[in-house]
Amino acid sequence: MAEYLASIYGTEKDKVNCSFYFKIGACRHGDRCSRKHVKPTFSQTILIANMYRNPAHDPSCNMTEEQLQEDFDLFYEDVFTELAKFGEVEEMCVCDNVGDHLVGNVYCQYRYEEDAGNAVESLNNRFYAGRPLYAELSPVTDFREACCRQHEIAECNRGGFCNFMHLKHPNRALRRELEEAQRLTVREKRKETRN
Repeated sequence: MAEYLASIYGTEKDKVNCSFYFKIGACRHGDRCSRKHVKPTFSQTILIANMYRNPAHDPSCNMTEEQLQEDFDLFYEDVFTELAKFGEVEEMCVCDNVGDHLVGNVYCQYRYEEDAGNAVESLNNRFYAGRPLYAELSPVTDFREACCRQHEIAECNRGGFCNFMHLKHPNRALRRELEEAQRLTVREKRKETRN
């Protein structure tokens, strides 16, 4: 029996624990969900809820696609650089959904759980763009499972209200630049600890 329960944990067959919360770290029902949201006490992944404000979601926005991408790239660089101060970032994802439980969520997966814990502790005492940050450890371990596959091939008919992540991506050059800068920083830190 225990083996069976372990095999269905966090899946659709699990009638006790919420599979959406397990996969995505958020659930549209929130605290009113009929299933449990098991919050991890340690994790490599953090969630900063509702951090990114996409100007395109404002009906009065008159920015071009290029301006919107530039605005997002500045946000991504700023947040990645700040989060990397806590430890080595393996992946950072920003949701472009419009549903309350996913809108503007930023997920950051660190190499080490300790770094994620330190980030959560520090970020909950900080503000970004004049608003307080709400960070927590997240159960998400595999972003491929959390992302909407239909959105990735431009076929999601649920739009921004989809319950799977619709990610907003920085331009490739920026992503490579940030990853390379982080690699150099990690290499320098390793050299310092050896000496």
